[in-house]
Formats: sequence, C-alpha cells, structure tokens
Amino acid sequence: MFIDGAKINVRAGSGGRGCQSFYRDKYQRTGIADGGDGGKGADVIIRADRNLLTLLDFQHHRHFFGASGGMGSGNQKKGRGAEDVIVRVPLGTIVKDSATGSVLRDLDLDGEQVIVARGGRGGSGNMHREEATPGEPGEEKIILLDLKLLADVGVVGFPNAGKSTLIRAVSNAHPKVAAYPFTTLAPILGVAQSKHRKFVIADIPGLIPGASEGRGLGDKFLKHIERTKVLIHLVDISGFEGRDPLEDYKNINLELKNYSKEVFRKPQVICANKMDLAGAADNLERFKKAVRRKIYPISALNKEGLEELVDAVAKKV
Repeated sequence: MFIDGAKINVRAGSGGRGCQSFYRDKYQRTGIADGGDGGKGADVIIRADRNLLTLLDFQHHRHFFGASGGMGSGNQKKGRGAEDVIVRVPLGTIVKDSATGSVLRDLDLDGEQVIVARGGRGGSGNMHREEATPGEPGEEKIILLDLKLLADVGVVGFPNAGKSTLIRAVSNAHPKVAAYPFTTLAPILGVAQSKHRKFVIADIPGLIPGASEGRGLGDKFLKHIERTKVLIHLVDISGFEGRDPLEDYKNINLELKNYSKEVFRKPQVICANKMDLAGAADNLERFKKAVRRKIYPISALNKEGLEELVDAVAKKV
C-alpha cells in the first residue's frame, strides 16, 4: 500500500536529575559537595532513507518518545546521555510542525536529517556549590510528514491511456495492468535506460477533469509530479474509450495549469499511444495539425516506437 502522508507524535527525553552528594572522610567532617550533573535527554531525529518508498509504517506506529538522561552521581560523575531516537522516512519527505505549519526540512538526500524535538538538558549537581536541580523536560510536538516522490520523469494522462503498460515496457517497474480505469491507485517508480543514461520514471494514476480540485483524488496524485524535470503526456490516440484525443490533451493541460503554473511549464514529451488500434492513424494526423508539436507515436502494448521515445525523454532530462 502506498501512503504519502502521516501525523506522528514525538517527545524528546528529559534531562537527568543532578546529584546532591557530599564527600566525607575522617579529615573532612563537614563534607565537600561532589554531586555530578544529569545526562542530556534523547533528541528525536527524522532521517531520509533511500531504502524506504512509503510512509505506510506510520499508520500503526505514530508515537516516538525519547529516553531520559541518566542521573548524576557522587564523585562528580555525570549521568549518561540518552541515545537519540531516529525516525526513518523516504526521500522526498517534507517535515512540518503541525502547530505552526512551518516546514522544518525537505529531506531529498539520502542520510539528510532534522532534529524535530530536542532533549532536555541535564540538571546541575551540587558540585557547582548550589543545590542540585532536576533536568529540563524534552520538547514534544505533533509532526506532519508529506511525501512527494523524487522522479526525473512523470507520466500523465487520462485513465486507461496506457500509462502502466508504458512503464512496464520501458522500465523495471511492474504496475498492475487491466482494461478498466483507475487500475493504478498510487504512484509507481521505475528506472528506464536510454542509450546514454538512466532516469527514474513515475507512473501517476489517471487524471480526469476537476483533478486539480481533488476530483478522483487528483490533487493527491498531482503533487507527485512537482519535483519531476520532464512530463510524458500520454494520449490514447485511438479514441477507443469514446473520448476525443485532442480534447483529452487539452483537458489534462488545463488541470496541470489549474494545479500549478510551475508544473504546467515543465517540458512535455507528447506521446500518442495505441497506434496498433483501428482509427489511430487518422486521429494522429488530425492531432498533429491541431497541436503542431513533435509527437511520438507508439504502441506500448506491442513495444513499438519506444526506443525513440525513451531517447527523447532522456535528452530532455
């Protein structure tokens, strides 16, 4: 299951209590203050991990609490600091503070991390010639995690345009393929190889009119192409579903523009799929006259025209 949002509760550890201790021997009856300081409480750290792909784990594990620091002891011994709590998330996760809505960090590099809750300082021991003090409490926050996939290329188009078939044909991904709309209900990543380079390609679930406003969960899908460099605009040129290919092309561009002008301005490689079906050739000629841009005719099912398409996309990337 692909989960791209989560809310978690984090609480750092409290500092350890300072020690109230006096050293006495046969020569020192009044005692010398020698209580050590308490140890620092555990920080809660969120770290990006390239081996994770989803926030699914946080559906059942939402509370992350750090341990308290150790108490100080006599002979000026400081308490042990608590081990930090590491929360691992996929690359592309945006970490937000729920209370303020501010972005704490956009984790897009493997190993990049942010401290979301700081552990409390340990209390002072009486070796400082003052009364021992308790440790400070650790911070507690509600953190929002928002995942946006990191891919070079995103494939957009209407449901059943052949996006999943294309991804299977050009990459190592294996999305479900079936002859009904919304077969793909979550973005899927794959790695495609051209003559000169590799690139990461994302299969975005089908978009429909009103997607930018959330219809068909479109706003949740569209956010995953915000980080892409290039879009493959896949059009069912056969019109087999009863839709007009030109209207499909215009409607998808309208949804991209309504969602974000930055997304709309991304370079597009226009791809006319299902050229193996009857009527596709005539529709392609009409489509070319109206669009007046380079069109890549393919049959993803029969794996025809894919090499030229992949090379063109790689150059754009």
